[in-house]
Amino acid sequence: MSIEVLDPSHESDAREFAPAKRLQTLEGVTVGIISNGKKGTKPFFDAVERELIDAYGVAKVVRLTKANYSAPAEPELLNEAERWQALIAGVGD
Repeated sequence: MSIEVLDPSHESDAREFAPAKRLQTLEGVTVGIISNGKKGTKPFFDAVERELIDAYGVAKVVRLTKANYSAPAEPELLNEAERWQALIAGVGD
């Protein structure tokens, strides 16, 4: 019997990836939330949305749900995300 150990690190040079430019403030921006759609996400993201608006002055929160909780977000969701200034992606059970 043998054991195969897999390396989960990215296969190409990590220097290709650059972090997104950070916002100075969330005040007045649109924040998108992409959920995996499991039932645990709704109450959590309800609270996150309230906090973003009440405490940080976010102008608008757009909430979208992936069609399949275990698959990557659909291209349509990612295209929509281009209109937002910030994005939160989350999972829940």
